[in-house]
Parts: sequence; C-alpha cells; structure tokens
Amino acid sequence: MVQIKEEAEAYESKQTKNISELPLVAIDLEIKEETFKDGDGKEFTIKFVEINNERYRVPVSVLKNLKAILEEKPDLKTFKVKKIGSGMNTEYTVIPID
Repeated sequence: MVQIKEEAEAYESKQTKNISELPLVAIDLEIKEETFKDGDGKEFTIKFVEINNERYRVPVSVLKNLKAILEEKPDLKTFKVKKIGSGMNTEYTVIPID
C-alpha cells in the first residue's frame, strides 16, 4: 500500500509539450485527439502525438503546412517544426527532412 506522502513525492504533473520541441518527427506517427474544458467551462480539442509517454501538441497550422508539403513531396519521411513567437503570435514552420 502506498502512503499519500509517497504518492505526492512521486507525482509529476502531466503537461502537453509542443511538436516543435522534437528534433525530428516521423510522418507516420499516430495522431490523437483529446477534449478539455478551460477555466470558463468552454470545451476545446487538441491534436497530439505521443512519444515515450510524452504528449506533443500538433497545432492545426502545422497540419496545414505539412499538407502543402506532402502535395509536392508525397514520399516525405520526416520533418521538423520551427516555432517563432508565443501566445497568440506564435507561428510554426514545417521543414521537410530526408
């Protein structure tokens, strides 16, 4: 049986990271969705990939950019995401890597 103290000391907050934190992303990773509620009770959904039990959020703008790249290069295997800015001013650039 585990004591509350032991559980509290071992606790690590689950936090979703951003796909731009990965050095490379394989094109065939499974993408998942999860719906949450914000502080006002309003629902929002995020898309993410999971690697080594870590979640990495995939912004919609990354998917749009990747779609355009795949139209020109359908055999793409890996890519990288560069993040510029923060908050509402965040921009993402998808860089194809082979």
